[in-house]
Amino acid sequence: MSSNLRIGGLASGIDIDKMVSDLMKAQRMKVDRIKQDRQLVEWRQVDYRTVNSSLMTLKNTTFNMKLQGTYQAKSATSSNESAVTAAAGNSAAPGIYNVKVTQLAQGVTKGSQSKLAEETNSDGTTKTLAAQFGISGTVSFTLEGKLVDGARKSQSFDIDTGAHTVSSLVSEINRHSDALGISASYDYNDNRFFLTTTGTGTDYGINVASDAKTFLSDANGDGSNTLKLLIKTGALYQGQNAKFDFGDVTNMESKTNTTTVNGITLNLKQGGGATSTISVKSDTDAVYNSIKTFIDQYNTTLGLINGELSEEHYRDYLPLTDGQRIQMTETQQKEWEEKAKSGMLRNDNYLSGAAGKMRTVIGSVVEGITPVSVDGKKATHNSLSAIGIVTGLYVEDGKLYLKNDGADLKKAIESDPDGITKLFTNDSTKESERGVAQRLYDELDGAVKGIIEKAGMQSAYSLYDGSALGKKLYDLDKQIARWNNRLNDMEERYWRQFTAMEKAVNRMNAQSAWLSQQFSGDQNKS
Repeated sequence: MSSNLRIGGLASGIDIDKMVSDLMKAQRMKVDRIKQDRQLVEWRQVDYRTVNSSLMTLKNTTFNMKLQGTYQAKSATSSNESAVTAAAGNSAAPGIYNVKVTQLAQGVTKGSQSKLAEETNSDGTTKTLAAQFGISGTVSFTLEGKLVDGARKSQSFDIDTGAHTVSSLVSEINRHSDALGISASYDYNDNRFFLTTTGTGTDYGINVASDAKTFLSDANGDGSNTLKLLIKTGALYQGQNAKFDFGDVTNMESKTNTTTVNGITLNLKQGGGATSTISVKSDTDAVYNSIKTFIDQYNTTLGLINGELSEEHYRDYLPLTDGQRIQMTETQQKEWEEKAKSGMLRNDNYLSGAAGKMRTVIGSVVEGITPVSVDGKKATHNSLSAIGIVTGLYVEDGKLYLKNDGADLKKAIESDPDGITKLFTNDSTKESERGVAQRLYDELDGAVKGIIEKAGMQSAYSLYDGSALGKKLYDLDKQIARWNNRLNDMEERYWRQFTAMEKAVNRMNAQSAWLSQQFSGDQNKS
């Protein structure tokens, strides 16, 4: 808006503010229409992106259904969980395995053999090491810890006893804990100092390699050092590996109490010859749950698409202009906008095509699957309907259901695990032999890419949207900007014209008043 002086109709008696406002109102209707078009495009873009988000989730779920490992899940049980617990990976072979635990993996802990002197004064202040233990000067020692690349990690310490407290001693050692594999701690209730390895097995250990003032260790390892630890200077106190038998393989070792053998993860909990029998079998529940998760996500995505395609579109409800909003309550605005937003993708050809392709894949037959005998009858699990996954009523537009509450699916998984795997995962150069998940994944991948081309995708890393709708929004923004500039210029022109008119009327009024005054003067003289 210009800073030129505006004269608001004092001379002419015309309400120029209102007149300019009325003139501009008609012009602003044009830019309001462009803004409404922009809002419709933006709502359409948002709806496309919402659908695409669901399609991408289904695509990720379908990717898992392409993997053979999804159908090779195993479960493991232990007959003696106080001795051993077990979990089976997909590569574990079904069978019975006997486990005997000779010893558990352990680390090393060295602690003060008796209470140390109080670390606080009577007034509550903390004593230095010199005051607590009656020593002076600097104590120097070297710790050696875990084995890395054939050598023990080493760290030397120089501790000023007049400046350090037991707390700062602990902190100083623990600054090197990750590298050494040794941590320090202090029990303030019992006044005892501890050194502990951070891991188990023979790779971990504690060695006070040097200790001139017998602060942590002594020559005999009898606890005659300052901190009363049973550590002999130069001696390595080493952790121990777990030892166990697995089947007929004896004396197996592990640096930790959790180890994996033949795809079975064992958690060793009790040594001394404790035994357990581990049973490994195919986990039909895990396979069932994976398939059910896939079905649920498929129904969610297809339901969202069907909802967008059938949602009512109210053509008489356009996005509200600023002027319309002023005349409505918040409730009225909300109700209006809900209808204005509705049906942005109604009967959308692209979404309709994508949904149709999804339904076609789901209903397809996979050729090349070998029949099996189930309850004395030949069964070929070459389609989803053959394993108890069926579509609902016609009006439900392809929604999937599990027959008999999933009993048919579970039976198919148990009786024909190989057939179920091929039904979903089979990869072949012949389209008719490709698994359902293989085909569906390709269709979803194409649908997702197509919508990204149409509506783009929300990204925190890019401000530019090169999609079709993104470009349209950009063009509309430029139109709005041009119109706003044009309207500003138009309003200024109106004001200049009316201001000029006011000045002219003002001059005429002044001349009229002068003439009237002259005329009155002449009459008085006569």
